[in-house]
Amino acid sequence: MEYNERQTFKSIRVAAVQAEPVLLDIDGTTDKAVSLIEQAAAENADLIGFPEAFIPTFPNWYETLGEGAVSRDLDKELFKHSVEVPGAHIEAVADACRRGNINAVIGINERLNGSTGTMFNTQVHISRTGEILGKHQKYVPTTGERYVHGPGQTGHVNAFRTDFGAVSGLICGENSNPLGQYAAATAYPVVHVASWPSYFRPYFPMHHAIQTATAGVAYSLKTYALASVSRISEAYIDAVAATDEDRAYLTEQRALKKGALILDYHGRLLVDGSGQDAEVVFADLDLEEVLVPKLVLDFAGHYNRPEIFAPLFER
Repeated sequence: MEYNERQTFKSIRVAAVQAEPVLLDIDGTTDKAVSLIEQAAAENADLIGFPEAFIPTFPNWYETLGEGAVSRDLDKELFKHSVEVPGAHIEAVADACRRGNINAVIGINERLNGSTGTMFNTQVHISRTGEILGKHQKYVPTTGERYVHGPGQTGHVNAFRTDFGAVSGLICGENSNPLGQYAAATAYPVVHVASWPSYFRPYFPMHHAIQTATAGVAYSLKTYALASVSRISEAYIDAVAATDEDRAYLTEQRALKKGALILDYHGRLLVDGSGQDAEVVFADLDLEEVLVPKLVLDFAGHYNRPEIFAPLFER
């Protein structure tokens, strides 16, 4: 008799992006994303994870410029260069995945199709066959993002199934959101993509937060995790540096080349791309290794009591 219920787990190669987008240029950044997918595919990667709002740029100018004419001009350009789903630019990314036989999770500024003023901070999941599996819009925009991004409309779902298992994703600070983590846990992901910007402000230790939060979500989900990080371009500094102090800070951060991270299911660091010129870093992962940690701590199953916490939401 032939049985088909035995579950098998592959070893895969993953790629985490640590690149500069082409500032507020949807065509240029889409072309760059396609090139990075091709580069990862040439290295036999099974999955590539991109930073937050990579196409066409993470809108962080309110942290330095505040609200005013310059910020609003940047907002206008962001809208004009944002991505519609479905649309030609995301289809170009999907086609690159199909040609390269690689899965992707890519961060975009998503424009509501046909609108003149609604955007979301979105991760799009794409299969190695070029199918758009789904998208996760950031549950709540963070600080200055609220000037341009609406609250996500895609519900709690943040994970989609690939040929090697489920891949979850969260954006920036929501990687620390216990409910977002729980939503991911219910899909039993084997890899999680945490998408991040390059910096926030001098008062905020961004790369420390990236490593801490990504390690936390990897540990809680008992999954491998990629922290994909944008880098700061000279064009971005010219656009958003309001003072000499801002310029000095951003120039220093650019020179540090803080990079992408790949962590294991205990939150231990496997790869740190900091200081490297490479725009993509890689790791080989044995997915079977997530099983024992998950058997110990399964917050979507035996290691939780959701019914006793339900009264917390009765309001």
